[in-house]
Amino acid sequence: MWVYATSERSTRQVRYFEYQPDRKGLRAAQFLDGFHGCLVTDGYAGYDQVPGVIHCGCWAHMRRKWRDAIPKGAATATSKAAVGYDYVNKLFLWERKFAKMRDEDRKNARQAMEAPLLDAYWLWLKALEPTPGSKLAEAVTYAKNQQAALSAFLEHGDVEISNNAAENAIPPFAVGRKNWSFSDTVKGAESSAIVNTLVETAKANGLEPYAYLNQMMRDLPWYGHNPSREDLNDALPWSPRMQQLAEVDDTNDL
Repeated sequence: MWVYATSERSTRQVRYFEYQPDRKGLRAAQFLDGFHGCLVTDGYAGYDQVPGVIHCGCWAHMRRKWRDAIPKGAATATSKAAVGYDYVNKLFLWERKFAKMRDEDRKNARQAMEAPLLDAYWLWLKALEPTPGSKLAEAVTYAKNQQAALSAFLEHGDVEISNNAAENAIPPFAVGRKNWSFSDTVKGAESSAIVNTLVETAKANGLEPYAYLNQMMRDLPWYGHNPSREDLNDALPWSPRMQQLAEVDDTNDL
Protein backbone atom coordinates (compact mmCIF):
# COMPACT_ATOMS: atom_id res chain seq x y z
CA MET A 1 0.00 0.00 0.00
CA TRP A 2 1.49 3.33 -1.10
CA VAL A 3 0.58 6.45 0.88
CA TYR A 4 0.86 10.03 -0.36
CA ALA A 5 0.19 13.21 1.61
CA THR A 6 0.02 16.89 0.85
CA SER A 7 2.23 19.38 2.65
CA GLU A 8 1.16 20.08 6.21
CA ARG A 9 0.89 23.73 5.17
CA SER A 10 -1.67 23.00 2.48
CA THR A 11 -5.17 24.36 3.06
CA ARG A 12 -6.51 21.10 1.61
CA GLN A 13 -5.08 18.11 3.43
CA VAL A 14 -5.00 14.83 1.49
CA ARG A 15 -3.96 11.37 2.65
CA TYR A 16 -4.12 9.12 -0.38
CA PHE A 17 -3.77 5.33 -0.26
CA GLU A 18 -3.04 3.42 -3.44
CA TYR A 19 -2.73 -0.35 -3.75
CA GLN A 20 0.01 -1.63 -6.05
CA PRO A 21 1.29 -5.21 -6.44
CA ASP A 22 4.87 -4.25 -5.53
CA ARG A 23 7.16 -1.58 -4.08
CA LYS A 24 8.96 -0.64 -7.28
CA GLY A 25 9.89 3.03 -7.61
CA LEU A 26 8.07 3.02 -10.93
CA ARG A 27 4.78 3.08 -9.00
CA ALA A 28 5.62 6.41 -7.38
CA ALA A 29 6.87 7.78 -10.71
CA GLN A 30 3.58 6.86 -12.37
CA PHE A 31 1.43 8.32 -9.61
CA LEU A 32 3.44 11.55 -9.43
CA ASP A 33 3.68 12.02 -13.20
CA GLY A 34 3.50 15.77 -13.85
CA PHE A 35 4.35 16.77 -10.26
CA HIS A 36 7.33 19.12 -10.03
CA GLY A 37 7.49 20.24 -6.42
CA CYS A 38 9.42 19.04 -3.38
CA LEU A 39 9.06 15.36 -2.54
CA VAL A 40 9.77 14.46 1.09
CA THR A 41 10.63 10.78 1.55
CA ASP A 42 12.82 8.36 3.42
CA GLY A 43 16.00 7.04 1.82
CA TYR A 44 14.40 4.32 -0.31
CA ALA A 45 16.26 4.44 -3.64
CA GLY A 46 13.09 3.76 -5.61
CA TYR A 47 12.00 7.38 -5.18
CA ASP A 48 14.92 8.41 -7.38
CA GLN A 49 12.83 7.23 -10.32
CA VAL A 50 10.45 10.16 -9.84
CA PRO A 51 11.67 12.79 -12.33
CA GLY A 52 11.46 16.57 -12.17
CA VAL A 53 11.17 16.85 -8.39
CA ILE A 54 13.34 18.23 -5.60
CA HIS A 55 14.15 15.29 -3.34
CA CYS A 56 13.97 16.22 0.36
CA GLY A 57 15.01 13.74 3.03
CA CYS A 58 13.04 12.83 6.12
CA TRP A 59 14.76 13.75 9.37
CA ALA A 60 12.37 11.58 11.39
CA HIS A 61 13.81 8.56 9.60
CA MET A 62 17.34 9.84 10.25
CA ARG A 63 16.58 10.27 13.93
CA ARG A 64 15.21 6.73 14.05
CA LYS A 65 18.47 5.37 12.64
CA TRP A 66 20.45 7.04 15.44
CA ARG A 67 17.98 5.94 18.11
CA ASP A 68 18.16 2.31 17.00
CA ALA A 69 21.95 2.44 17.18
CA ILE A 70 22.14 3.70 20.79
CA PRO A 71 23.14 0.95 23.23
CA LYS A 72 20.74 0.49 26.12
CA GLY A 73 21.43 3.03 28.86
CA ALA A 74 24.05 4.94 26.84
CA ALA A 75 24.37 8.74 26.82
CA THR A 76 26.14 11.29 24.60
CA ALA A 77 29.31 10.90 26.65
CA THR A 78 29.57 7.20 25.81
CA SER A 79 27.69 6.74 22.53
CA LYS A 80 28.32 8.35 19.15
CA ALA A 81 24.81 7.33 18.10
CA ALA A 82 23.44 9.29 21.06
CA VAL A 83 25.37 12.34 19.83
CA GLY A 84 23.79 11.99 16.39
CA TYR A 85 20.37 11.57 17.99
CA ASP A 86 20.95 14.73 20.03
CA TYR A 87 21.87 16.72 16.90
CA VAL A 88 18.61 15.73 15.23
CA ASN A 89 16.58 16.49 18.35
CA LYS A 90 18.03 20.02 18.38
CA LEU A 91 16.95 20.41 14.77
CA PHE A 92 13.39 19.44 15.65
CA LEU A 93 13.41 21.87 18.58
CA TRP A 94 14.21 24.73 16.20
CA GLU A 95 11.51 23.52 13.84
CA ARG A 96 8.89 23.74 16.57
CA LYS A 97 9.88 27.35 17.17
CA PHE A 98 9.57 28.16 13.47
CA ALA A 99 6.35 26.22 12.86
CA LYS A 100 3.98 29.19 12.61
CA MET A 101 6.25 31.42 10.54
CA ARG A 102 5.47 32.37 6.97
CA ASP A 103 7.36 30.36 4.37
CA GLU A 104 9.97 33.01 3.57
CA ASP A 105 10.51 33.88 7.23
CA ARG A 106 10.95 30.22 8.09
CA LYS A 107 13.48 29.80 5.30
CA ASN A 108 15.50 32.74 6.64
CA ALA A 109 15.28 31.45 10.22
CA ARG A 110 16.40 28.01 9.15
CA GLN A 111 19.42 29.36 7.35
CA ALA A 112 20.34 31.53 10.32
CA MET A 113 19.93 28.93 13.08
CA GLU A 114 19.76 25.45 11.58
CA ALA A 115 22.32 25.69 8.79
CA PRO A 116 25.21 26.18 11.30
CA LEU A 117 23.88 23.25 13.34
CA LEU A 118 23.90 21.04 10.26
CA ASP A 119 27.38 22.23 9.26
CA ALA A 120 28.62 20.98 12.63
CA TYR A 121 26.64 17.77 12.21
CA TRP A 122 28.13 16.91 8.82
CA LEU A 123 31.64 17.78 10.02
CA TRP A 124 31.22 15.54 13.07
CA LEU A 125 29.86 12.76 10.85
CA LYS A 126 32.93 12.74 8.60
CA ALA A 127 35.17 11.90 11.54
CA LEU A 128 33.24 8.76 12.49
CA GLU A 129 34.71 5.34 11.77
CA PRO A 130 32.05 2.87 12.89
CA THR A 131 32.50 -0.89 12.99
CA PRO A 132 31.30 -2.34 9.67
CA GLY A 133 27.97 -4.10 9.94
CA SER A 134 26.99 -2.34 13.17
CA LYS A 135 23.84 -0.28 13.72
CA LEU A 136 26.08 2.76 14.03
CA ALA A 137 27.60 2.05 10.62
CA GLU A 138 24.10 1.74 9.18
CA ALA A 139 23.13 5.15 10.57
CA VAL A 140 26.35 6.80 9.35
CA THR A 141 25.97 5.35 5.86
CA TYR A 142 22.35 6.46 5.70
CA ALA A 143 23.29 9.99 6.76
CA LYS A 144 26.12 10.30 4.24
CA ASN A 145 24.02 8.94 1.38
CA GLN A 146 21.17 11.27 2.25
CA GLN A 147 23.15 14.46 2.93
CA ALA A 148 21.95 16.36 -0.15
CA ALA A 149 18.31 15.38 0.36
CA LEU A 150 18.41 16.02 4.11
CA SER A 151 19.83 19.51 3.49
CA ALA A 152 17.35 20.51 0.76
CA PHE A 153 14.72 21.86 3.16
CA LEU A 154 16.99 24.80 4.02
CA GLU A 155 16.08 26.37 0.66
CA HIS A 156 12.34 25.77 0.95
CA GLY A 157 10.45 27.36 3.82
CA ASP A 158 7.21 25.65 2.78
CA VAL A 159 8.68 22.15 3.16
CA GLU A 160 8.53 20.10 6.35
CA ILE A 161 11.64 18.27 7.54
CA SER A 162 9.87 14.92 7.79
CA ASN A 163 7.18 12.93 6.03
CA ASN A 164 5.28 12.40 9.28
CA ALA A 165 2.04 13.56 7.62
CA ALA A 166 2.08 10.36 5.57
CA GLU A 167 3.64 8.20 8.29
CA ASN A 168 0.94 9.12 10.83
CA ALA A 169 -1.79 7.96 8.44
CA ILE A 170 -0.35 4.45 8.23
CA PRO A 171 -0.72 2.93 11.77
CA PRO A 172 -4.56 2.59 11.69
CA PHE A 173 -4.31 0.69 8.42
CA ALA A 174 -1.42 -1.45 9.68
CA VAL A 175 -3.35 -2.40 12.83
CA GLY A 176 -6.49 -3.22 10.87
CA ARG A 177 -4.56 -5.28 8.34
CA LYS A 178 -3.96 -7.96 10.98
CA ASN A 179 -7.73 -8.44 11.13
CA TRP A 180 -8.12 -8.51 7.35
CA SER A 181 -5.72 -11.36 6.64
CA PHE A 182 -8.59 -13.37 5.15
CA SER A 183 -9.11 -10.66 2.50
CA ASP A 184 -6.70 -11.49 -0.27
CA THR A 185 -8.13 -10.08 -3.51
CA VAL A 186 -6.93 -7.13 -5.55
CA LYS A 187 -10.44 -5.63 -5.54
CA GLY A 188 -10.49 -5.89 -1.76
CA ALA A 189 -7.14 -4.13 -1.47
CA GLU A 190 -8.28 -1.37 -3.83
CA SER A 191 -11.51 -0.92 -1.86
CA SER A 192 -9.50 -0.77 1.35
CA ALA A 193 -7.33 1.97 -0.18
CA ILE A 194 -10.43 4.02 -1.04
CA VAL A 195 -11.93 3.71 2.43
CA ASN A 196 -8.65 4.57 4.16
CA THR A 197 -8.20 7.56 1.85
CA LEU A 198 -11.62 8.91 2.85
CA VAL A 199 -11.15 8.27 6.57
CA GLU A 200 -7.61 9.62 6.91
CA THR A 201 -8.29 12.64 4.69
CA ALA A 202 -11.35 13.47 6.78
CA LYS A 203 -9.27 13.26 9.96
CA ALA A 204 -6.51 15.41 8.45
CA ASN A 205 -9.09 18.12 7.72
CA GLY A 206 -10.45 18.12 11.27
CA LEU A 207 -13.54 15.99 10.65
CA GLU A 208 -14.75 13.05 12.71
CA PRO A 209 -14.62 10.15 10.22
CA TYR A 210 -17.98 8.60 11.10
CA ALA A 211 -19.79 11.95 10.83
CA TYR A 212 -18.14 12.62 7.47
CA LEU A 213 -18.89 9.17 6.00
CA ASN A 214 -22.44 9.30 7.34
CA GLN A 215 -23.08 12.66 5.67
CA MET A 216 -21.46 11.55 2.42
CA MET A 217 -23.55 8.36 2.29
CA ARG A 218 -26.68 10.47 2.76
CA ASP A 219 -25.63 12.69 -0.14
CA LEU A 220 -24.60 10.02 -2.65
CA PRO A 221 -28.13 9.02 -3.80
CA TRP A 222 -28.80 12.64 -4.78
CA TYR A 223 -25.72 12.82 -7.01
CA GLY A 224 -26.95 10.17 -9.44
CA HIS A 225 -24.75 8.02 -11.67
CA ASN A 226 -22.90 10.98 -13.19
CA PRO A 227 -22.26 13.51 -10.42
CA SER A 228 -21.07 16.95 -11.48
CA ARG A 229 -17.68 18.32 -10.51
CA GLU A 230 -19.48 20.81 -8.26
CA ASP A 231 -21.25 18.00 -6.39
CA LEU A 232 -18.01 16.07 -5.94
CA ASN A 233 -16.13 19.16 -4.72
CA ASP A 234 -18.95 19.81 -2.27
CA ALA A 235 -18.50 16.30 -0.85
CA LEU A 236 -14.78 16.66 -0.15
CA PRO A 237 -13.69 17.09 3.49
CA TRP A 238 -12.44 20.66 3.05
CA SER A 239 -15.64 21.99 1.45
CA PRO A 240 -17.42 24.66 3.55
CA ARG A 241 -20.47 22.41 3.93
CA MET A 242 -18.48 19.46 5.21
CA GLN A 243 -16.42 21.68 7.48
CA GLN A 244 -19.66 22.54 9.26
CA LEU A 245 -19.54 18.99 10.62
CA ALA A 246 -16.39 19.92 12.53
CA GLU A 247 -18.10 23.00 13.93
CA VAL A 248 -21.03 20.88 15.14
CA ASP A 249 -18.63 18.38 16.71
CA ASP A 250 -16.79 21.20 18.50
CA THR A 251 -20.09 22.49 19.83
CA ASN A 252 -20.99 19.04 21.16
CA ASP A 253 -17.71 18.92 23.05
CA LEU A 254 -18.46 22.11 24.98
